[in-house]
Amino acid sequence: MKKMLIRVKAWLGSLSFRTGVLVLLACVPFYILSFAQMVLPISTGLKGTLWVILFGLAKTFQYGGLTILGVEGVRRLKRVFRKE
Repeated sequence: MKKMLIRVKAWLGSLSFRTGVLVLLACVPFYILSFAQMVLPISTGLKGTLWVILFGLAKTFQYGGLTILGVEGVRRLKRVFRKE
């Protein structure tokens, strides 16, 4: 199991900077949906289930994007936002 996780991390790290940014940006709609669904007129159990699924997807995209970017990618992204 540990070897498989190391291989997945290495594969994600080999993807491009642009892919990392896109995956990282994909977490935003899932965060919005995970909390926006609370105002829907549905049962509490279904709201909880939807929240767990949508919030889990948001976290998955967030950590996947950060893994793809890596330390240097995050520094590069910070530089872009500081210049503007």
